[in-house]
Amino acid sequence: MKKVIIFGLLLAVVFTGCEKSEEDDDNGGPEKVGIMGEWYSSGDNVAPLLINAGIDSLYAEFDVDNTYLVESFSEGSKTTLTGTFTQEESGTDNIWIIALNQNTPNSLTSEGIFEVTDGTPKTMKYEVAQTEPPISGVTKPTPEGGFGSTSEGAFGEMNVQNYIQYVN
Repeated sequence: MKKVIIFGLLLAVVFTGCEKSEEDDDNGGPEKVGIMGEWYSSGDNVAPLLINAGIDSLYAEFDVDNTYLVESFSEGSKTTLTGTFTQEESGTDNIWIIALNQNTPNSLTSEGIFEVTDGTPKTMKYEVAQTEPPISGVTKPTPEGGFGSTSEGAFGEMNVQNYIQYVN
């Protein structure tokens, strides 16, 4: 059970924040991109909760077919998480809402928020928490509560992950 809790919090931490971005859709109009793309995190950008669990870096890829792949690294060992996700604008600042349905290595659902900021490179703040199966005392962060609102602020910034967009 302890592994599931840490793993759920790991997934929750892996994701955190994104500002509205736009590209052309198939009809030539603007398409909201949100979290789509490749992201990495290492060093001081890794959430303290993940660092405490031994994670030293992360790579995350969110595809247009609403699938994701996250690779977390701990002392050279890699753990791969895969699944599907949904995202929507929250209407609060530039914060988006995300729901992740993890398929491997185990099934669980995490929910949270992210915000992407434009720049070169783009950056993303990401915060999620496992909601299924539920973890006693853990609730998802909300756009209204902002970053650091997991479990109504009980974790503070410990569950906030920072990413930099990976550009080939």
